[in-house]
Amino acid sequence: MKEITSTKNAYIKELKKLDKKKYRDETNRYIVEGEHLVQEAIKAGAAIEGVLCTETGQMLYEDMAKEVCIEDVYLVTEEVMKSLSSVPAPQGIIAVIRKGKEEAIPQSGTFLLLDGVQDPGNVGTMIRTADAAGIKTVILGEGTADIYNSKVLRSMQGSHFHVTVRQAVLTEVIAEMKENNIQVYGTELNPEAVSYRTVEKANEFALVMGNEGQGVSKEVLALTDKQLYIPIVGQAESLNVAIAAGILMFSLT
Repeated sequence: MKEITSTKNAYIKELKKLDKKKYRDETNRYIVEGEHLVQEAIKAGAAIEGVLCTETGQMLYEDMAKEVCIEDVYLVTEEVMKSLSSVPAPQGIIAVIRKGKEEAIPQSGTFLLLDGVQDPGNVGTMIRTADAAGIKTVILGEGTADIYNSKVLRSMQGSHFHVTVRQAVLTEVIAEMKENNIQVYGTELNPEAVSYRTVEKANEFALVMGNEGQGVSKEVLALTDKQLYIPIVGQAESLNVAIAAGILMFSLT
């Protein structure tokens, strides 16, 4: 096991750049941290480039190492770990992962489409909920938070290893879905909208969730087949987009 004791180490300085989307895209790498996410990466057979751990994290790694052989493992100081971590109290283990090759978007199945959802916590929660509900594919439209953002990764809790997640232009994707006779549901409260309770479960559909403040864009909304709404009984004006998505996904599946 190699040792790194300085935050000025060239490799550490390189990894710190991965907190920016531009550099993640350029190098095709990202970081996951914490026992659960590193374990999920190992279970999923992700392309792990290397692991960094403190003395505390070393015990976690040694237990995980029984399942996989990782060539580059570094023992780092607490200071180095804190310089890379995105949380106040790091668990002492980080994995550097190479992004997998993106395959084509499936032509059938169940889909969650995110249109300009900006909050990383909401994006991660919806992907995790899609995983739990059995949704097979999540498509991130323009303006949606990057899946490899540290907050998105923490909120997903490894669900991106189980669900197909792709970035695409939603208007183009929806046009293809309609050619394949996939029902596309928008989410807007208007005179034509129907309660989600009136819609039957289906093996194929796409659900579009929109921006936290503006909702689904007019261009995308115009291509949907039906608008769904969730009746609110109490005095709350609206629901958080991730909560609403969870209710609708479990209802539709």
